[in-house]
Amino acid sequence: MKKRTNPESSASGAKKRRREEEDEEVGCSHTAIEDGAISEDQCLPLEDDLTFSDTSVALRMMRAQFPRIDQASIPPFILQSQLYSSVNDRTQVDRELECLRREKVVRVFKLNTGQDDHAIIFLDDYLNQVDRIVKRMEEKRQSDLEVFKWFKGHVLDSKLEPSIGHHELFSLLSLGGKVKDAHITLLINAGLLTRQLIDPDMYWFAIPSIGKLWKGLLQGRNELLSLLKRKRHKEMFLAELEKKRLRFSPLDVRFHIRDLIGSGHLKTVQTTSGLIVRISKD
Repeated sequence: MKKRTNPESSASGAKKRRREEEDEEVGCSHTAIEDGAISEDQCLPLEDDLTFSDTSVALRMMRAQFPRIDQASIPPFILQSQLYSSVNDRTQVDRELECLRREKVVRVFKLNTGQDDHAIIFLDDYLNQVDRIVKRMEEKRQSDLEVFKWFKGHVLDSKLEPSIGHHELFSLLSLGGKVKDAHITLLINAGLLTRQLIDPDMYWFAIPSIGKLWKGLLQGRNELLSLLKRKRHKEMFLAELEKKRLRFSPLDVRFHIRDLIGSGHLKTVQTTSGLIVRISKD
C-alpha cells in the first residue's frame, strides 16, 4: 500500500529547502548595495579584487567593503592578516603600515581574541567614534567629560603605539587639566582603554564595542574552515565560496577569506577554470 503524501506539505518542504540554499548564498555584503553602503564597483568579484599594489590602496578598499553591522556601532576595521593576503610583500606591508601609523593616518589596535590579531582603523573614523561616545554621555548628563578632550588632544595625538603605561597616561592627560582616578575609569568604561592582564599598570588602546564581534570573528573562521574541510579535496572555487553566507558571524565571507589567507590557513591556486581556495594546514 502506497503512503500518501500531502502536496501542500511537500511544496512547503521544497520551498523551505530552497530558502535554506538561498540563505547560504549572498552577494557582496548582504544588502549593502541596496542600502547604499558601497557602490557596485566596490563589489567586484573577489578574484578580481584580491590583491593591491600598495598598503594604502588595500586599506581604503577594504574599509569601503567592510560589512554593515547594525548591532555594533563600530568604525570599519581591517585586520593586519587581511593586508598580508592583499599585498604580496609582507615586508612592504609592515613598512607602509608603520609609515601610515606615524603619519597619524591610521591606528593599530591589539585585539583581545586570545590570538595575535591586530586591527587597523583610520584615525578620523576612530576620533568620530570617540565624539559619538561623548555625545551619548552628554545626553545622560555624565560628569568629567573633559577627559575625552584631553585623551584626543594629548594622548592619541602623541602616543601612537598600541599600549601605554599608567604613569605616561596620567602625565599626558595632565597636560589638559587636573587628572583624577575617575577620569581614567571613565575612559576604561567607555571602552577606549583596557588593562593588560600581565601588567595592570599597562593599558591597551581599545576599540569600543568591538568585543561584540570577537565571538563572531572566531566562529566565522572556524565555520569557513569547517565548510572547506567537508569538501572532497578541501577546496572550492573562490567565486563559489564568496557567495556563501556564514551563520555564526556578522562579518561576511570576504572578510574571513582575506583573514584566513593572510594568516596562512588558506591558500589560493590559479587554474584555467578560475582561482581555487584550499586548506593549507589542518
